[in-house]
Amino acid sequence: MRRDAERIIGESIAAVLPDRAVKEALQGKVFARGRLYVVAVGKAGWQMAGAACNILGDRIYEGICITKYGHVKGSLERIRCLEAGHPLPDHNSFAATEAVLRMVEGLSADDTVLFLLSGGGSALFEKPLIPGEELADITKQLLDCGADIVEINTIRKRLSAVKGGRFAEACAPAKIYSIVLSDIPGDPPDMIASGPAWPDESRSAHALAVAEKYGLKLSEAAARCLRQETVKSLTNVETLVTGNVDSLCLAACESCRKLGYNPLLLTNRLSCEAKEAGAFLSAIAKTHQSSEKSLAFIAGGETVVHVTGQGKGGRNQELALAAAEGIAGLENTAVFSVGSDGTDGPTDAAGGYCDGRTKDRLTAQGIQIHRVLCDNDAYTALAKTDGLIVTGPTGTNVNDVAVVLIRR
Repeated sequence: MRRDAERIIGESIAAVLPDRAVKEALQGKVFARGRLYVVAVGKAGWQMAGAACNILGDRIYEGICITKYGHVKGSLERIRCLEAGHPLPDHNSFAATEAVLRMVEGLSADDTVLFLLSGGGSALFEKPLIPGEELADITKQLLDCGADIVEINTIRKRLSAVKGGRFAEACAPAKIYSIVLSDIPGDPPDMIASGPAWPDESRSAHALAVAEKYGLKLSEAAARCLRQETVKSLTNVETLVTGNVDSLCLAACESCRKLGYNPLLLTNRLSCEAKEAGAFLSAIAKTHQSSEKSLAFIAGGETVVHVTGQGKGGRNQELALAAAEGIAGLENTAVFSVGSDGTDGPTDAAGGYCDGRTKDRLTAQGIQIHRVLCDNDAYTALAKTDGLIVTGPTGTNVNDVAVVLIRR
């Protein structure tokens, strides 16, 4: 079943690599007579920029790619590749963003910026309106308290000089052709990477409500930023949102079918605590133990973790470990969950895998799952049961997928 899981993961991720999406988006596209600049931002930035290079070649005048550390896999013709911090912005995030802003300064109405955007851009592409240390602290507060990605980005875009449509304003009067790889269920373009080239559909009242809900500690300068409205209208942008969790889930279903499982897509809008999702999926597994057929249940989306401990892990690892409690003792049953980008939280794992024997293996080592979850230390526990799924950076980023397998 572990081999089945790895095959499903590999085939699902391969189906959502951005190369085809970028190629289709650029097919027959005619740009203005001026210069063509490329800006690629996000965890899939290098892959998207590489696809653009292969298609456009020397039509590109100049470009910059900003991606996460370890995600640049080689040099690109005419495009400078820079790595920066994620999930928290760092000095390299700020320096790389300044380089982009210098590149697009003073463009004419005949020029075009090909903007290739993917998840992770909120941390990687940043010019803060408050001190960088405070921005990183506010981001960490939001991540630790279990805020969802829409709530997080509602705050972040108001603390930034490039988010919430402000990058598009910086490029004007040049035109922007934006190809966006979605990592948020529902594909809201103003929230993906905090919408640098899309009018902000949230209001300052929404941001203030999020700050109050989670009791964020803010300076007066940060609070003033939250009270200011963002860009609500843009006339120089054409956007195509392509590639999302729907495609990831459908690819997982097809892979399961080829392996002999009868797949059922439960949802592509999973949005809850990771531990709750793991408990729910284990309940699904227990409900269907009497089946005479091999079954697969697929759930895509993005869970959250409320950090209460000092351990190491990520939302997909925590989901899998929580499921291990519920499926303990079940034969030929497994649950796994992975991030399509190949990274889960601040770890080198993409996610986690458990089966009906995982809990017993941990118990034999004196490890109690509920204590591990309280300390948010799923990585350490799963490492002791060979339950870590490690893919390395994949070159794409379209949310997570979790799968229940029942083999008959």
